Amino acid sequence: MCERIDGPSAEPLALAEAKAFLRIDSDAEDAVVAALIAAARQWVESETRHILLHQTWRLTRDAWPPSGLIAVPLAPVRAVLAARMVAEDGTTQDLPLDLFTLAGARLPPLIAVDLTRAPAPTRRLGGIVLELQMGHGAAPEEVPADLLQGVRQLVAFLHAHRDEPGDQSRMPDSILALLRPYRSVRL
Repeated sequence: MCERIDGPSAEPLALAEAKAFLRIDSDAEDAVVAALIAAARQWVESETRHILLHQTWRLTRDAWPPSGLIAVPLAPVRAVLAARMVAEDGTTQDLPLDLFTLAGARLPPLIAVDLTRAPAPTRRLGGIVLELQMGHGAAPEEVPADLLQGVRQLVAFLHAHRDEPGDQSRMPDSILALLRPYRSVRL
């Protein structure tokens, strides 16, 4: 299970840039546009399973995989920040980070665990917790241009249809085409 602990410190699209793209000159809709930017980023991340800007996520497992390879369902993974075992009584034991080798830029990202040194979990459910830094970068310039354009176009779509809730269920093909190369396909 993967859950976000800490979101990005900023959005990949600045308010001023979004307003210019929408051709909005006043400050009257700033709160609405800011909310649309956050919603668009989250939609793009959900649709592609690619985290745009650095965020901290928690990956919880019940056991080490027999292969020693943990596939992470989101990409890219930049670093393993912390690792710990959780006992049945809730106490935790920190694990040394050198137990893990990261191949975070591949799809899916993999974390190799040194099973010869990793202790077996004593808690049956959720006994292994990894904290991961995920995202394409710390700044908007590090986000792939097509993903950023997807956010930009989605903000415009949501803004244009904000009073028509039924129209938001079908995203335009132009947005989906920008995101398609980032979607994971199972064979």
